[in-house]
Amino acid sequence: MTIQPVRLFGDPVLRARAGEVTEFDRELQQLVTDLTDTMHDDGGVGMAAPQIGVGLRVFVYDTHDAAGHLVNPKWEVIGDEEQVGPEGCLSIPGVRYDTRRALRVRATGVDMHGAPVEFTAEGLLARCVQHETDHLDGVLFIDRLDPAARKDAMRTIRESDWFSAGVTVRQSRSVSRTGQPGPFGQGR
Repeated sequence: MTIQPVRLFGDPVLRARAGEVTEFDRELQQLVTDLTDTMHDDGGVGMAAPQIGVGLRVFVYDTHDAAGHLVNPKWEVIGDEEQVGPEGCLSIPGVRYDTRRALRVRATGVDMHGAPVEFTAEGLLARCVQHETDHLDGVLFIDRLDPAARKDAMRTIRESDWFSAGVTVRQSRSVSRTGQPGPFGQGR
């Protein structure tokens, strides 16, 4: 098990578009393992490679109903239904806001060996696919908030101990996989 430090809001890697994976080797397999171990250790339901400082298009997920990883992911909306629900991010500790996302998506990509992967996701898994793919494009969930909520989120970030101290990397904190308060924040 290799737990990696988590990059925090303010780290430039979180705002850069991650590059396509072109080599499906042992290093990629280790990246998927490190992402999975770090996500579980931090109690998250998803984690993208930039969150541990790697600028590649890879993310992992574990929503209890589904677990896996996706390399070079793409997704498309299925239908026009939306969901609004609490969202947070391991890279923005202590910040959670209701965020609007598509209710259903079709995700495609490949696995760590280059084999095609395709699945339909709904609810939490659909939210996770959208959230983690955003990370790969340099987009954070707070960018999806309405202006008033985003302003409030930015105030919360500026007032946080980790941000005011200038911390952009933190060690995982070994949270129980069933800890609270819920998806994408600290705990599940």
